[in-house]
Amino acid sequence: MKENTEIPYAVQLAGVGAGPHVLLTAGVHGDEYEPMLAAASLIRELDEKLVRGRVTIVPVVNKSAYERASRCGDDGLDLARICPGKPDGTVSEQTADRISALIRTADYYVDMHTGGLAYDIYPLAGYMLHPSPEVLEKQQQMALAYNLPMVWGTDHRPDGRTLSVARDAGIPAIYLEYGGGTGLREFVVTAYKDGFINLLKHLGLINEPAGTLPETERFWVEDYRSDSGYLQAKMPSPADGIFKAAVQAGEWVRVGQQWGTIINPFSGERTEVVAAENGLAFLLRTTVNVRKGDALGGILPIEKAGKRIIHEG
Repeated sequence: MKENTEIPYAVQLAGVGAGPHVLLTAGVHGDEYEPMLAAASLIRELDEKLVRGRVTIVPVVNKSAYERASRCGDDGLDLARICPGKPDGTVSEQTADRISALIRTADYYVDMHTGGLAYDIYPLAGYMLHPSPEVLEKQQQMALAYNLPMVWGTDHRPDGRTLSVARDAGIPAIYLEYGGGTGLREFVVTAYKDGFINLLKHLGLINEPAGTLPETERFWVEDYRSDSGYLQAKMPSPADGIFKAAVQAGEWVRVGQQWGTIINPFSGERTEVVAAENGLAFLLRTTVNVRKGDALGGILPIEKAGKRIIHEG
């Protein structure tokens, strides 16, 4: 085990034999804590498990945002929107530059997230729908190896992300989303640890067979529509006020079903919000003070387990 002096808090683990370099990051957003704990725990647990290859783990990418207990750093910038950053820029831009350089050294990349304080998210492994069939297939297999109940491929064109850095470098990369809100969810920590260890088994860095989630327990959607993975644009709030949810993440909803109510605390006016389609409620607003246009949640238009492809249109 050794620390990487160029990337603060990065720790590198190595097996005896040659193999791929796998990069795992957490804390791109400073208010997403379960991935940080999973990363810190994996550093201890993997030190003697690897038989080949290298693993680099960064438990807290964005120290500035972590110290503020916020999604963004001291400069107010969202690190997940400004990659590859600038070496002589603001604190977030410099951090983006350093983490982007590290991403380019990897053969496989995993970026762990949660919904932060604002959202609760149904457990998913996601990836950009890379134009290279070879890279896309590797990303699909990486996502499936995590054994989370939802696999989600989305538009490859958005820039500024950690995954867009990997995309441009031709590096297979996935991201994880699970949970969010206040408090700490140990089951998210466990799922992320188990998923990463299973991925390393799949890639041959650990000499044990990888486990596979039955297809009947997994939803797999590939959505080629523009900005299909942009969570902050989904179900925009029609009004300012206090949001009272009527559903839970992971619940099946139908068209016209009540999603929640927005209550204006000054006038008492109530604005009802309903589901616009049938499907799985995979994203739900947890910060109750909302402004008009804030995302209140998201519905995945699926009806049963299996794979569904939604083409641009």
